[in-house]
Formats: sequence, C-alpha cells, structure tokens
Amino acid sequence: MKRTAVKGDLVMGGAPDLGLGGAALQRCIESLHLIRALAPEVTLVFSAFLLLCSLGCSRLPDVVVAKFPNQLPKPTAYGAALVESSGGKQTAEVGTPLAQPVVVQVNDEQGNAVTGALVVIRGPNGTYLDPAASLTDSSGQFTTNVSLGTIAGRYQLVASTTTKAGKTVELKVEEIGLGYQEMVGSQLNDQYCARCHNQESTPQRVSNYDNLEVRPHPFTEGETLNKMSDADLTAIIAHGGPALNKSSLMPPYGYTLSKSDIQALIAYIRMVSDPPNGAPGIVYAKK
Repeated sequence: MKRTAVKGDLVMGGAPDLGLGGAALQRCIESLHLIRALAPEVTLVFSAFLLLCSLGCSRLPDVVVAKFPNQLPKPTAYGAALVESSGGKQTAEVGTPLAQPVVVQVNDEQGNAVTGALVVIRGPNGTYLDPAASLTDSSGQFTTNVSLGTIAGRYQLVASTTTKAGKTVELKVEEIGLGYQEMVGSQLNDQYCARCHNQESTPQRVSNYDNLEVRPHPFTEGETLNKMSDADLTAIIAHGGPALNKSSLMPPYGYTLSKSDIQALIAYIRMVSDPPNGAPGIVYAKK
C-alpha cells in the first residue's frame, strides 16, 4: 500500500502506521484476549498494553506478570540456585536489542541442571524482555531476548526462581545502554583503539594485544582507568603515552581525532569501565 508523508509522519489509509507486522499483531490480539479474561479491574493494565502494542510488543508487559502470578506457567520442578550462562555485560545503543540473548540456568543443590523450573525476569521501566517468564528447557536454561530502554547507563536485570520450600532465589545481570556520545566513542574505539586495547580477536579484527611489550589497559579495566581524570585521558589520547610518562607505544591521536571525538571516546570508556566509574544514568531494576 502506498504511503504518503504528511507533516513528517507516515500515514496509511488516513491512519497512523504503527509498524505492526501480522505476527506481532496476532500476538497482541491473543494477549489482549488473555488480559480481558483475567479480571474486570485491569483498565490501567489494558491501557498500558495497548501502548505496548503500538510499539510492536511481542510479550506480556511485566506489570501483567507481577499482577497475575497465577497465570504464569506452572513449574514441574524446583531448583536451588540460578547461574548466568551467557549474555551479561553486553553493550548496545539505547532503545535497541542486545546482540545476544540473556541465558540463565537453574541448578539443584548438587549443581545439576533442573528442567521445568519457572524463571521470571524483570528490568527497569522501558526494558523489553521476550519472554519475561518461562520454564527452563531440557538443559535447565531460560533464554530471553532483551531490548534496552532509552536512558543511557547500566541496566540491572533480575532473574528469579523459587525453591521447593518457597524461597525466592535471585540473580542480577548487568547490561550497558550507550547514548549518542557513547555510541560515537564505541565506533571510534572499534576504528582506532580496539586492536591494541582489546584482547579478543574477531573475524573483522585481529588483536595485537599479546604482541605488545607493554600491555595496554583494556577500556573495561576500571581499577586503573577510574583513577585517571578526564584531563589525563585527554592528554594521553591527544599526545600519546609519553605525555604522562606512559608507554611510547601509545601513539598520539591529536591530529586524527577532534576534541569532540576525544570526549566521546572518554565517555565510552567511563561507561564500560568495570567496576563502574559512577557513570550517570545508572538504572536499577525495580521490584
């Protein structure tokens, strides 16, 4: 169907185009029927759900999971511990999905994987989790796709399961949302810095880290970089290592990067440092 631009908005047949594909719309309709059947007093939940539908949601909102726990899948087994399998400490642009799903595993007291245990995961407002609750698979694992909110900072996701005795066991997983400035810094890092400051090689880049006589500090090495001021980092990036009596293997980039580029790179370093550098915009999951 032809789309016509009117005052900067895309319209279709005179109505706003919400960007819902057939599958997403069907999921929203099915979930709507479920919500309407749950209770007559869900007006606010219903309104919130319609808003999420307009964004192309693919799961029930967290508020529904919290308000109607009896509608969650019934566990067939119970574990004693939650451990992270993969997906923690990823970085992504705010408002976008993480590259990899978050995977957690439920184990029993002997450390064996438990199949059929219920795992519920929650995050800060604006975080989308698909699914937000499910039973562990045959490997004892629960997998969810995560899209971050629109605030730059650290996002704390909280996965939980219940033991046979009714005790809640929680696992916290942190992700990092990059704003515009940090995204620029991330791109500059990939272009100029990662080959030496990142120990990991990728299909697009072979790390030179192990070949250097003096090992560079990874940008995640907060214990070292957090002790350096922004002025110190600016001096090293612009004038090279010798500017602060550091290794001469660190070349100057003052003629390559602009002042705003250097500021963006420092903003990225501050955001990904571990432990955190007290970065603004830290976001924690709310119970």
